[in-house]
Amino acid sequence: MSAFNQPLGGNDMPRFGGPATMMRLPGAETAAGLDVAFIGVPMDHGTSNRSGTRLGPRQIRDESRMLRPFNMATGAAPFEHLQVADIGDVPVNTFDLKKTVDIITAHYRGVLAHGAKPLTLGGDHTLTWPILRAMKEKHGPVALIHIDAHADINDTMFGETVAHGCPFRRAWEDGCLQNDKVFQIGLRGTGYSPDDFDWARGKGWTVVQAEECWGKSLVGLMAQVRAKIGDAPVYITYDIDSLDPAFAPGTGTVEVGGLTTWQALEIIRGCAGLNIVGGDLVEVSPPYDTSGNTALIGANLLYEMLCVMPGVPQKPSRFSGLTF
Repeated sequence: MSAFNQPLGGNDMPRFGGPATMMRLPGAETAAGLDVAFIGVPMDHGTSNRSGTRLGPRQIRDESRMLRPFNMATGAAPFEHLQVADIGDVPVNTFDLKKTVDIITAHYRGVLAHGAKPLTLGGDHTLTWPILRAMKEKHGPVALIHIDAHADINDTMFGETVAHGCPFRRAWEDGCLQNDKVFQIGLRGTGYSPDDFDWARGKGWTVVQAEECWGKSLVGLMAQVRAKIGDAPVYITYDIDSLDPAFAPGTGTVEVGGLTTWQALEIIRGCAGLNIVGGDLVEVSPPYDTSGNTALIGANLLYEMLCVMPGVPQKPSRFSGLTF
C-alpha cells in the first residue's frame, strides 16, 4: 500500500460519485504534512466583465473526477512521490475585495509555513497578487511564468488599484518578482496603446504575444525559459483565457486567436526541472461553460502542474517513432 494519498479510482467508485475534492483526493483541514496542497479561492469580485469565477473551484473539482493518477505522456506519477490533499477553500470576504486580498495572503502564509506548495483553483486573477506576497515572504522575489491573453499590469481600473487587471503591477510594486525572469506568454487582442504590453518589456520582462506562437510547437520556447530561470524559485500562473475560445469559452474576458490546448501542455510540461514553488489556474467561469470542458481543461492543467513539481521523475512515453 502506498504511503501517499491516492485519488479515488474509477473502479472503486463511479466517476460521478465519491468526494467532491480535486481528483477525489482525501481532504485535509490544513497543509500540515503535505508536499502539495490544492486550494480553492472562490472569488469574482475583482472581475471587470462577466462574473462567475467564484464558482470556478467547485466546477474544476467536479470535472477533475475524470483524471487518473498516471501521466501517459510524461511518465509522471505524482502520487507515488508527493503527499497531496485538497485543503478546501480560502474563506474570502465576498463583499470586500481589499479585505479579501489580505485574507488570501494570510491564508497562504499559513500553508507555506507547513512547507507545502500550493496549487490554486480560481477564482479571478486578482488572487495571484496576494499569493505572490506570501511567496516573497517565504522565498524572496520569484521568477514568474504567466500565461494569459492579458498582461494584467493596469495601474488602476475605474480608479481602483485592486482588480483582476492589476495583479502584476501590484506584485512588481511589492518587489515580489525577479524582473529578468518574468515571462508573459499568449498576450493578444485589442488595447489602448502599445504600453499595454510594452510597460512589462520596459521592466525587463519577456512578453511573447500569441501571434508569435501560432502554428508552432512551444517546446523550444520553454527550453529558453528554463535556461533563463535556472534554479530560481518560480511560480506558474495560468489564466484559462490564454486559450482560444474555441477550446475554453467559459471565461469572462475572451479574446480570439489564442493558444491551443496542446501548446498549453507544452508550456506546463516544459516547466519540468524548474524549482516550482506554486501555481494557479484562474478565470474559469462556469455560467459560460455549458459543456464543462473549460473547467475540465483547467483541471487537467492543474494536474500537469502537479506532475512537474520537484521530486516527480519524468519518464517520457515510448512513442511510435514513426514520421508522419
